Amino acid sequence: MSGSTRAEAAASRVALWRGLQVAISPLSGGLTNENYLVECAGTRYVMRLPGRSTELLSIDRANEVFNTRAAATTGIGPRMLEHVAGFDVMVLEFIAGPTMSAQALQSNRMAARMAHSFHRLHAAPRFLGDFNMFRLIEHYLAIVDEHGVAIPDGYREWLPAVEDIERAVSVAALPQVPCHNDLLCENFIDDGASLRIVDYELSGNNDPCFDLGNTAQEAEFDQDLRAALCEAYFGRVDPQQLARMNLFALMSDVGWTLWGAIQAKISAVDYDFRGYYTGRWERAMEVLRSDRLKRWMAEASN
Repeated sequence: MSGSTRAEAAASRVALWRGLQVAISPLSGGLTNENYLVECAGTRYVMRLPGRSTELLSIDRANEVFNTRAAATTGIGPRMLEHVAGFDVMVLEFIAGPTMSAQALQSNRMAARMAHSFHRLHAAPRFLGDFNMFRLIEHYLAIVDEHGVAIPDGYREWLPAVEDIERAVSVAALPQVPCHNDLLCENFIDDGASLRIVDYELSGNNDPCFDLGNTAQEAEFDQDLRAALCEAYFGRVDPQQLARMNLFALMSDVGWTLWGAIQAKISAVDYDFRGYYTGRWERAMEVLRSDRLKRWMAEASN
């Protein structure tokens, strides 16, 4: 079934616009799912369809639906207007405003706005499930073995270092809060008042420093901007939590390397997943081989 046929079939099941004429057009940017703009009677909606074999990526659709609704109560996540049970079709509020990029986010002002959005999101009602990148890596490696997925040479040789990082970030662990966990720059939309955050398929209760570190990595923040984000979130530059942010930023690359490798095997999306995961792993290796890793682990453990 083609994307347009699949979208039309999904739209026909939505009660919100049943009997009305709709215009459906694809939205770009999704690497896991299919997202469509639906226009009906002068109102715009986002319709989201799950991608193929996404259960292999440890995506739980019941978790996503629950968490999307919880995030919406904060005013940061989009409102869910309808969920078609059995088909995992979600109809979401369309948020008008520019989609963010690394370049758009790289300033102290935007770091402060990001921190404000995180404060609101992290105060959401507790999410359905938890998220732990270290456990997710173990799960992904099992998928890699089961499905014969190609991963970078030498990846497993660094697993002892990953265990050391887990011990370091556990020393000053913060209480788990509802976290997004997959903060691509494109998941931020500026509605003029707030930086809204979309796409909750990997969301779960987690240490807030994972969100901070993950987004700093995605937005390619240098250490000055990471410090600014830390200060805006915690109210001061906290060297220990900044070190934990840096370690979680590294773990984003280590973990999403496997995500990209699995996607390269299973995804129907026209995207260079091999280039994606190779770039992730090369960036991770630069840190794993550097003096920064030992310094950050020492600062996180103090």
